[in-house]
Amino acid sequence: MAEKVAKAGVKREEGFLYYVDKQGDVSRAKMARGGKKGGKPEKVAKVGVKKESGYLYYLDKKGDISRAKMVNA
Repeated sequence: MAEKVAKAGVKREEGFLYYVDKQGDVSRAKMARGGKKGGKPEKVAKVGVKKESGYLYYLDKKGDISRAKMVNA
């Protein structure tokens, strides 16, 4: 099950991919559509989450950072 790590309160816009970058901040990049290239990533929120190995970090539906334990298949 997932656990909330940090509150970011990010409001999502359509056409962007949101993710937790290497620095533990929330970034977004324009999605590639119909032969058009995607865009350069830009920081949306500075959170500074310290990532642990064995976990998948993502932006949940409320715009906060959550993590889930990865299953090694």
